[in-house]
Amino acid sequence: MFIDEAKITVKAGNGGPGCVSFRREKYEAKGGPDGGDGGRGGSVYFVVDPAIDTLLDFSGRHNWEASNGLPGEGANRHGADGEDLYIPVPPGTLIFDREYDLMLKDMKEPGMTVCICRGGVGGKGNKRYATPTRQTPRFATRGKEGQQRELRLELKLIADVGLVGMPNAGKSTLISRCSQARPKIANYPFTTLAPVLGIVELSNFRRFVMADIPGIIEGAHAGAGLGYDFLKHIERTRILVHLVDILPPDDSDPVENYHKIRRELELHSKALADKPELVVLNKADLDADELFCDDIRQRLALDEVMVISAVTGQGIKELTERLWTIVRKPLPKPDAETPLFMSPHHLEDEDEQDDNDDESDLIFEEEDLTDESDRN
Repeated sequence: MFIDEAKITVKAGNGGPGCVSFRREKYEAKGGPDGGDGGRGGSVYFVVDPAIDTLLDFSGRHNWEASNGLPGEGANRHGADGEDLYIPVPPGTLIFDREYDLMLKDMKEPGMTVCICRGGVGGKGNKRYATPTRQTPRFATRGKEGQQRELRLELKLIADVGLVGMPNAGKSTLISRCSQARPKIANYPFTTLAPVLGIVELSNFRRFVMADIPGIIEGAHAGAGLGYDFLKHIERTRILVHLVDILPPDDSDPVENYHKIRRELELHSKALADKPELVVLNKADLDADELFCDDIRQRLALDEVMVISAVTGQGIKELTERLWTIVRKPLPKPDAETPLFMSPHHLEDEDEQDDNDDESDLIFEEEDLTDESDRN
């Protein structure tokens, strides 16, 4: 099942409470405080795993929590830190903060790791509060709460080449001809219900990734058909291959069909409409004299139009070689990456948390441990 959106809640672990303890040994009547600090709560990290290609793991699990830090103990023993939680996501995942409606991170590089929620700092034991004038502190502090976020995950597939066109233009047949991908192929519209990725292998160990996007129809930008749900997946492609059926089954005009798809791309996103595009006329096996292809070329009036037959393989090698020459061109330098957005609460660092122990964080000793030796 292809899942490309998910809403989840992530929470880092709470810091463990500090300990109130006093050293009590034989012949050591006034051993002094020895309560240890609590452990730090585990943090929540997202990591890009190239072996994953969908957000399916999030469809049945909406709450992700790291473990809490353990409480401190006597004899100056500190509590263990909570275990960090690493959440794997596929390349191309966008992480949004639902509360602020802002994108936090674009997880596009394999192995990329980002901390989304920091674990709470552990509380201080009473040993930390001993001073020359306060030699028997009978209080410690609770651990700080771990950060929590309401997130929305959105997957945009990363591919070098994206196939666009009207339903039944032959996109699935083309990707199955060029790669080992095996999408459903049938003689009716919308046989492809989810994006399909295929790796195109060329000679001399050359390869690139091709994406088959479900057919786009007029009004897709406003939610018609399936195109609206999947147009975002071609926003990351290097080049668009616009497949045009020279003899549509519904007897529509191929040139008009081409302009319909172009309008939908422009209405969806200007950046998408500005991507490099290669127009490819498909089903040349139905036009032995090339009368239809020549007519469409003249009416389109484009600098480059290629002709193929995805069924017979005509022109496939020339097409893949042409795509390779475009894909291998270096990308422009990306703009400086925006730092991870953190709310004012999230920006509080450890030193500030250590210095901000108010009365609500204090843990007082329940039993009065004073005895005659203390009073003396």
